[in-house]
Amino acid sequence: MAFAVALTESALSDLEEIGDYIDRHDAPGKAEHVLSKIEEVLSNLAENPQRGVYPSELLALGIRDYREVFFKPYRCIYRVIEKSVYVHLIADGRRNMQSLLQRRLLGSA
Repeated sequence: MAFAVALTESALSDLEEIGDYIDRHDAPGKAEHVLSKIEEVLSNLAENPQRGVYPSELLALGIRDYREVFFKPYRCIYRVIEKSVYVHLIADGRRNMQSLLQRRLLGSA
């Protein structure tokens, strides 16, 4: 049975920001290609959500509630609850991920 894959509001906002950034700084049409590939990676989670790895920044804190998949350099952080996959964060992995994960997933500064 396939899992339902849902993006949180913040993950949808992340995709929009990524698309806008690529549109402003890269070749025409590149944003559409990148967003399509990210969506493809995320849709594959419906069949095998456990395939993602634990984010190293969270694993170092003993947190195994979240997993991640990649369309490099983008990291897609998600959580599996029952038969649903909730994507919480999509970000360029070159950012300060420790700070971003703490702020967005753990609710601390």
